[in-house]
Amino acid sequence: MKRRHFITTFLAGAILPALTPLLEKLPNYAKFKKFLRPPGAKKEQAFLKACIGCGQCANVCPNKCISMHGFEDGFENLATPYIVARSKACTLCMACTQVCPTDALAKLDPTEAGMLAVNMGTAYVTEDICYSFHGRTCGACYRACPLQGKAMTIGLFEKPYVHPEFCVGCGLCEQACIHMPQAIRVLPRGFNIVEQSV
Repeated sequence: MKRRHFITTFLAGAILPALTPLLEKLPNYAKFKKFLRPPGAKKEQAFLKACIGCGQCANVCPNKCISMHGFEDGFENLATPYIVARSKACTLCMACTQVCPTDALAKLDPTEAGMLAVNMGTAYVTEDICYSFHGRTCGACYRACPLQGKAMTIGLFEKPYVHPEFCVGCGLCEQACIHMPQAIRVLPRGFNIVEQSV
């Protein structure tokens, strides 16, 4: 590890925990969180209290989409699980929810009812850069959605429309998006998503 990277990481781990109480008082604190929690995760503060950082959720994940936070994300998040949808999204197999020893992740079944109980975040489409909103049929995000017809529907030229009341935030749409940068992104729960009109 380079010296500069080590010092940056060390300072981030030392300073960010002290700043966290101040950040939490900001009205848009959620925007500082750039990661998704695994399926079944409690609300953030309850999750942080319950999670012991054992890593069992990451170890059992067949898709290897769960990573564990290091010091660079602050002491509060240290060793807690997160998912980066663009790199590798959650397939909603629910294996992680079955092994959590502290119920930081509620046990969920890999059924449609179990999937609909997940609340990782919500997808949103940037229509300005989405191919389908510019007359070039795509539909990659729709085909990746595990809740087609509910969480996402499509219109002319396979324009994707996200329905926040059913979107669970698994990130499969974001991972599948062929546009660079991606035209559909999943924001962690806590963000205010403007509902799209069909």
